[in-house]
Amino acid sequence: MRVLVVEDVPRLADDIAEGLRDQGMAVDVAYDGLDAAVKINTNRYDVVVLDRDLPGMHGDALCRMVAVSEEPAMVLMLTASDSPHDRVSGLGIGADDYLGKPFHFPELILRVRSLARRRPTAHTMVLRAGGIELDQLARTATRDGHPLELTVKELGVLEALMRAHPNVLSAERLLEQVWDENADPFTKTVQVTIGRLRRKLGDPQPIQTIPGSGYRIA
Repeated sequence: MRVLVVEDVPRLADDIAEGLRDQGMAVDVAYDGLDAAVKINTNRYDVVVLDRDLPGMHGDALCRMVAVSEEPAMVLMLTASDSPHDRVSGLGIGADDYLGKPFHFPELILRVRSLARRRPTAHTMVLRAGGIELDQLARTATRDGHPLELTVKELGVLEALMRAHPNVLSAERLLEQVWDENADPFTKTVQVTIGRLRRKLGDPQPIQTIPGSGYRIA
């Protein structure tokens, strides 16, 4: 899952991003509306966590921009004002959910995951392929009923491959979906993570390498 956090208070933005990354999400950050607009036009996001009052470009304008994009992300709007009028107006311009500040971080995580599941292109909560079951909410995976001890990134790669099943995902698409915008496009981290994941999955090996294309779950 890829998330964009748009918040003009850098410390809060970074804290939100770090907490979401700890949950296995790939997270980009924008500290003003103009930077957020560039990222939204460049990348595909599942969820945008959007502060309403932003410099450069107001959160309302960004929300409208997301709503009319080709593959719209789900929008969780944050604001210091939690009045019924503000909630109604925020939802009226295209926000999918609304959370007033201050908020409890566990609630933010649950709302982000809930929005990702509600996205029109989202898959079911439990993914199944190649004898593997992956619970996207509990963040757990098993193979033939046996628990898999996976790191956050290994679980993210496995989730991306299972969501794409039976199609192939390139290393570039995996890097985009599981890592954030700061990842080196020439890095071998995808191949290294695939290697570790294969060892943990064991034989018969469910992850196939398609030369010149990428990887898929058999």
